[in-house]
Amino acid sequence: MDVNISEKSVGIHEVEVTLSYDEIKPEIEEAYQEEKKNITIDGFRKGKAPMNMIKKLYGEAIEYKASEKIAQKKFWDVAEEKQLKPISTPQLIDLDFVPSEKLYFKINYEVKPKLELKDYKNLEIEKPVFTVKDDEIENEIKYLYKSQGTFEPADLVENENYKITCDLYRTNGNEATEAPRSENIQIDLSDPKVNAEIVASAKGKKAGEKFSFTFVDEHKHDEETHREEYAYEGIINKIEKFVSPQENEEFFKKISADKATSLDELKAKFRTDYEAYYKNQAEQIYLNSLLNKIVENNDFAAPQGFTRTVLKQLVEIEKENAKRYGQKNFDEKAAEIQLKTRAEWNAKWRIILENIADVENIKVEESELEELAKKESESTGISVAKLIKYYKDSNREELLLEDKVVKFLTENNKVIEIDADKMKHEHDHNHEHDHNHE
Repeated sequence: MDVNISEKSVGIHEVEVTLSYDEIKPEIEEAYQEEKKNITIDGFRKGKAPMNMIKKLYGEAIEYKASEKIAQKKFWDVAEEKQLKPISTPQLIDLDFVPSEKLYFKINYEVKPKLELKDYKNLEIEKPVFTVKDDEIENEIKYLYKSQGTFEPADLVENENYKITCDLYRTNGNEATEAPRSENIQIDLSDPKVNAEIVASAKGKKAGEKFSFTFVDEHKHDEETHREEYAYEGIINKIEKFVSPQENEEFFKKISADKATSLDELKAKFRTDYEAYYKNQAEQIYLNSLLNKIVENNDFAAPQGFTRTVLKQLVEIEKENAKRYGQKNFDEKAAEIQLKTRAEWNAKWRIILENIADVENIKVEESELEELAKKESESTGISVAKLIKYYKDSNREELLLEDKVVKFLTENNKVIEIDADKMKHEHDHNHEHDHNHE
């Protein structure tokens, strides 16, 4: 076998292979045996014709057909032997098969390009600091109380802790302009999303009495803002008063999954939960900002085939998620369009992280894979050797390497803590400023 490997352009390599006929003879014979099963010749049952007759009648066609398949197989043999590491589907660009003489083929394949890395250490990256607000805790308490409370019939709406069932009309002045737009609509007056005018107007009303409110529809059309105001009237059909659940140890245990026995303990639990949630959110925002900055500082055109491979992986993940949540008629084309930018970013990041790993000598050692395999072997019963092979055949090793690179980056860049509300205000201001200069 004669092999020649060359670099055609950044990220694109080419391999030329020439094999003698004797070197591919086993694969040729295998092709004959496979084709024989489907060949019918007069005087013989299907698949029972003599091989010398098959070779005489169909030999050239069978061998030419087999040659492309053999070329693909031999490429992967070369790739393993020479450790070529293609990152997308290799492309066969030339094939020359001469029966009884030779097989020549040329294949282009993508590799992760070597980059001249810059500005991936000693960066100053903002990280939000979230403060748990008392009203967040109170709203959580109210929501839980509401879920455990009951409603009982009432004659009068005294405050917002009521639910009304009503018919709604569009009005023109004091008269209804059309039949009821909505009948027997339930409105929970304690819901903060309910129009404040409805709450104010319904207070003090009894069943059969009317209340009124306005609805403002404000939307942009091109660059102009259109504002339309509509007047509505409601007739109350039924009034129900919210009755809070009885507060005792059993109640607090129930709504906290046995984590609290009093209101103070429940509030403390919610505060701890919020703090943990916000801490995780802050870490994610910081990490996303850091990685985005590194990709921006080392921007390049990722190999197209690799980007398509990443896009296909992302679409498959979305497809599986859709199936898991019972979503039918998943639109792959729409998903591809939606995920295209994300796939391009991911392709760049994967290449940059491997370049960082090479420069900083970050590796996943065999001993680390063995340690992980031993732990998983104890819980799964699968042998250590099989697990290690699985890690190498799947992308588990790549994920472990990414974890190490990300840890290195977080340790070698500087966190600038900033109040989350201030950070949001600055982001909104900058976004508005950019929009005004478009």
